[in-house]
Amino acid sequence: MSESYSLPTEPEGVIPSLVERFNSGEVSALKSLYEGAVLVADDGRTVTDPAEIMAELHLGLRLEASARHVFVAGDTAQIVADWAVDGTGPDGKHVHVEGTASDTVRRGADGHWRYLIDNRLGTAVRQAA
Repeated sequence: MSESYSLPTEPEGVIPSLVERFNSGEVSALKSLYEGAVLVADDGRTVTDPAEIMAELHLGLRLEASARHVFVAGDTAQIVADWAVDGTGPDGKHVHVEGTASDTVRRGADGHWRYLIDNRLGTAVRQAA
């Protein structure tokens, strides 16, 4: 884990931590929020391999996100967050994607909150996996 980024100690800190890490471009900093996580890909697949999770994200572009709701039950929380990624892709073309995520995070034994499920498109209709 990057020493310059502390992990969130409250579920409300997950989205600001995600934005900071994502926009830093440091894959190792971002990976530490996804230990043992599942990412729901745009095509509906569930991705668990850390390298594949990082590949599914639009790293290198700018992320803006804010939590709309945070619901906590013990060591688990659901976060509904509005987000947008914007910038120039590796092919030189403009990229803009946005959505409303329905994410699940959990508090680890160390007291820090990390992603359990990153469902960045929430209830949006996906293609069958």
